[in-house]
Amino acid sequence: MKKFIYSIVCLLLIAVVVIIIVFNQPKNELKKVKVAEVTHSIFYAPQYLADSLGYYEDEGLNVELVLTPGADKVTAAVLSGDVNIGFCGSEATIYVYNQGEKDYLVNFAALTKKDGSFLVSRKKYDDFKLSDLKGKHIIAGRKGGMPAMTLEYALNQNGVNTSDVNFDTSIDFAATTGAFIGGTGDFVSLFEPSALQLEKQGYGYVVASVGELGGIVPYTAYNAKKSYIDKNPEVIEGFTKATQKGLDYIHNHKADEIANKIIDYFPDVSMNDLTKIVQRYMDIDAWFDSTYITEKDFNHIQEIVKNAGELDKNAPYNKLVLTKYSKKWKKY
Repeated sequence: MKKFIYSIVCLLLIAVVVIIIVFNQPKNELKKVKVAEVTHSIFYAPQYLADSLGYYEDEGLNVELVLTPGADKVTAAVLSGDVNIGFCGSEATIYVYNQGEKDYLVNFAALTKKDGSFLVSRKKYDDFKLSDLKGKHIIAGRKGGMPAMTLEYALNQNGVNTSDVNFDTSIDFAATTGAFIGGTGDFVSLFEPSALQLEKQGYGYVVASVGELGGIVPYTAYNAKKSYIDKNPEVIEGFTKATQKGLDYIHNHKADEIANKIIDYFPDVSMNDLTKIVQRYMDIDAWFDSTYITEKDFNHIQEIVKNAGELDKNAPYNKLVLTKYSKKWKKY
């Protein structure tokens, strides 16, 4: 009997030792990846889903999102090495390439496929048409920025020239809401939640989606220096995979379910408003099904930039776009 008890005690001790050893094994450390996001917006919901649902961690990545207002500042942060990945309009990578940068930026995953801004009017229109903008003062955002250029393109495609309106690009995009509230302009182009907040406060009315008017483009995409991509293929592949999962979640869940998962990223927005905004973006089909950037879509964004007089020559798709890690999830 004593031998039996002794054997049981020994087995228990061995089990305890094994458990201690297992739980004290060094865990695989997550690789730190800093991402400069051009703005913090509900428009980028798939990114916050990838973070909140642990998709980045599943790929061995510890992602830190760094708010870096302005695509020019995002590209500067990536080029300097302050961050590993940039998240901004792909037009910024075209500028960098055309300026002769040897270690240029390569777009490797797309997220949003349309402009995310909405045109807000100071007065209410029962049947708004773009021709209603003629003779009006429009706060369009920063000159050379995608919101202003997409709006200009949409106007031109619908028979309205910038010479027909006061197309104001003198106000930085971050200051446009305050300027409009202060009495400047008849119309303003705004991202959410600013557009909805202006409506709720009685300052204006959303009359059009700039994204619907401008067409499909890799509006906001992830980029990195060519050298970083070459040296860290596992990071790029894992990040792309996690982003795709975020997109998949968006396309397979309702607005309230999505809002519930990202509410912590927008503490100043109520759940009700967040749900409305997510639904508004779903209604305009704002997000790609796949991270894959097609040559047609990439060339369309160059067409928009050329239309604004900000591009002399096209940049080569095969150099500025990497599809290697998106092909596995390409859906069209």
